[in-house]
Amino acid sequence: MKPRTTQSVVSRRLVLAGGVAVTAMGLAACGSSEAPVDEQGRVRIRFATDWRAQAEHGGFYQALASGAYARRNLNVEIIQGGPGVNVPQLLAAGAVELGMGSNSFIPLNLVAEGAPVKAVAAFFQKDPQVLIAHPDPDLTGIADLTGRPFLLADASITAFWVWLKAKYGFTDDQVRKYNFNPAPFIADDRAVQQGYLTSEPYTIEKQAGFEPRVFLLADEGYPSYATMVLSPDGFARDNAEALRSFIAASAEGWRDYMRGDPKPADTLIRKANPDMTQDILDQARAKLSEYGIVDAGDAALYGLGAMTEARWKAFFDVTSQAGVYPPNLNWRNAFTDNFLPGRG
Repeated sequence: MKPRTTQSVVSRRLVLAGGVAVTAMGLAACGSSEAPVDEQGRVRIRFATDWRAQAEHGGFYQALASGAYARRNLNVEIIQGGPGVNVPQLLAAGAVELGMGSNSFIPLNLVAEGAPVKAVAAFFQKDPQVLIAHPDPDLTGIADLTGRPFLLADASITAFWVWLKAKYGFTDDQVRKYNFNPAPFIADDRAVQQGYLTSEPYTIEKQAGFEPRVFLLADEGYPSYATMVLSPDGFARDNAEALRSFIAASAEGWRDYMRGDPKPADTLIRKANPDMTQDILDQARAKLSEYGIVDAGDAALYGLGAMTEARWKAFFDVTSQAGVYPPNLNWRNAFTDNFLPGRG
């Protein structure tokens, strides 16, 4: 089996940057319908992920493999993402009932477009976005990166770079074009490169032969959620019990994947994505655990999948103050916790 190619990383970073191209009219047109049932009377739910099968989706595949969905009278099909796949567009077309939101920009972008869709659960309490630097004992935090060149993708400049500038005073003249090739970073010991906790640091270590310094933005206050479940308002209204069951089963799957035996999910992941290798799955799951991506933050207080108004407000405040969103945007329309376990 082959490891993920550079091109796959390229496309995934663009997808995760938060771009949304979907009309509110399209989502409104498909927003009200009851989910179909199969011959056994189970509610059919197609769930679109943001990329090809990987450890970052492990809890959903674990819920599928373990029967957590089936035990709740659900017939769930996981639809893989990939290059050119736009989850909001799939929702708008009625091609899927639920979809994955990669970061907090996506639900807010949908609100800005007037699209009737919300985040209903967040299974990554920390966005896995990182900054990567060369080994240097003088680097103790992101603030120490002042004055260094940053290798960033175009889409990142209107996403997490907004927060970095607001918090640390970084300036746009530090930005260099990132073409999703680690060679320029490896060659420049002062360079800083964007990445994903479970991906680029591992790739750089394998290629360059050194362990880079990795700074998780979430650990320095970046308030974005990740790996959210997105639901059109109409689906949530007409299938409330099924939606609650999907979220509860997914929480069970994530708990089992992180704390139990991940082999059932890994088997499905490698079957769905033949380019995935076990070493990539193992290191990714280890990073998710080490950094508390799934079960820290709000999840530690309220359970897996939890979201809070305070976190959403913090994200909206910094992005609206930077001009990404108008200050009068109704940011509360981006999410609801009504379908989380113990609510509703």
